[in-house]
Amino acid sequence: MKNYKTYLILFCTGMFLLASCSDDLNVALEDPDITAADDLYSSEDAYYNVLIRLYAGLSVSGQSGTESTDLFDTDVNESQYIRAYWLPQQLTTDEAVIGWADRSIADFHSQSWTVADPFIQNIYDRIFFQISACNEFIRQASTRENTPANIQELIAEARFLRALSYWHAIDLFGNVPFVTEEDQVGFFFPEQIERKDLFTYIESELLAIEDTVKATLQNEYGRADQSAVWTLLTKLYLNAEVYTGQERYADAVTYAAKVINTSHTLESNYQHLFLADNFLSKGIIFSANFDGLRTQNFGGTTFLTHAPVGGKMNPADFGINGGWAGLRTTSAFVNKFPDTTGDIDSRALFFTDGQTLEIESIGTFENGYAITKWRNVDRDGNPGVDVAGDFVDVDFPMFRLADVYLMYAEAALRSNTGSIADAVSYVNLIRERAYGDTSGNITSGELTLDFILDERSRELYWEGHRRTDLIRYGRFSTSSYVWPWKGGVPAGISTSSHLNLLPIPSSDINANTSLKQNDGY
Repeated sequence: MKNYKTYLILFCTGMFLLASCSDDLNVALEDPDITAADDLYSSEDAYYNVLIRLYAGLSVSGQSGTESTDLFDTDVNESQYIRAYWLPQQLTTDEAVIGWADRSIADFHSQSWTVADPFIQNIYDRIFFQISACNEFIRQASTRENTPANIQELIAEARFLRALSYWHAIDLFGNVPFVTEEDQVGFFFPEQIERKDLFTYIESELLAIEDTVKATLQNEYGRADQSAVWTLLTKLYLNAEVYTGQERYADAVTYAAKVINTSHTLESNYQHLFLADNFLSKGIIFSANFDGLRTQNFGGTTFLTHAPVGGKMNPADFGINGGWAGLRTTSAFVNKFPDTTGDIDSRALFFTDGQTLEIESIGTFENGYAITKWRNVDRDGNPGVDVAGDFVDVDFPMFRLADVYLMYAEAALRSNTGSIADAVSYVNLIRERAYGDTSGNITSGELTLDFILDERSRELYWEGHRRTDLIRYGRFSTSSYVWPWKGGVPAGISTSSHLNLLPIPSSDINANTSLKQNDGY
């Protein structure tokens, strides 16, 4: 069993909004059925319980299973945080397509979305709902008297979660509405913060808490520790040139090294990182946790496990009761591997029987290879705890040590700081796991930025990194790299650079006159 209480406490609090549009970020509910703040924070244990609900914000859609959502006027399951975040991070790239004719979901891969896209609205609303919840916890925990002795640690974790969501906001949307615990509860129109200023804020928050959160591997599984804070700082610095126009690669090297020099080690079996018992795996730094009985919704890893299964695939092999026949990948991604069987590189987790390599019709599941990365079975092949096979136990590894190794290598190359010899060593540790021996090892002369971009794809595919990586490399929308069906064309075409940012949803632009839409929309 997972050693934590996370997600067992799924009560609604006075701070949680029924919607999180940016024009109403701090409205407290006035509902007699909702526990009042005085009652909610009536004991020291209560602070822990509310903090755990903040972590649960990454995994659950609402307060009570598959029919409950924290947000107004949205699909319960599509608006779950990880699913909502994954769609624009992966479907807009060479790593994933989806065959469903579900409103505008196909617009992600064709890069033809609009300001009214409901899937963009989902992640925007989910991000700011999570931020508002974190704000209220920090506000309450900073002003009340009956707080536990470790209240500063708990506040630091809430600040980490808020910084994580603001990082998602800065990466996806750029200039966004900005509210902290210093803003009073009530209806108002928040001002929009410039992207470079939000970068400074996120950085300052993470630097302020790095010595307050628990040391590496000293917190409960699924909760933030120093390595989680340092990994987020590394990601922020690695993408600083995109966010601010000024590179910070040397700082990325510094903070990646901090993580690497802890007691984290690589999981010896790549597939173990994506199974129902992946909480046992080494190398996971921070995860969004799922449980087939306690976090039931059709988002998160339930989506990632069901949606890629179809055609001749046997759902029982994946610990589920059926596939949704949606997700596959493109030949551009498949061709990054030396084989498609996994006999050479074990990360090549493809299902090819009855599948074509090339995609003539995105709506046909058998067009494009299927991915078998996410499985709701444990290391012994036993299915997850939901005997019905609907919901999965697989945790979503948001930050992993292998990612930090690759970030160190990229930042060292870009900044000419750190150690290239160490960078090669870190990359080869990843490849030795993948190849089972040293046959895939590289030399310092082979460690190039192009190689690292491809290696990041081979190691981290379908984990929510690809869009950010392609933008950092200048290959997301430009003609320097095209892939099948990019721009809605079978062979792929260049698209407009304004698509490097998603639009602020039209509902918020119309409601809050202080907001300015991103260029090109």
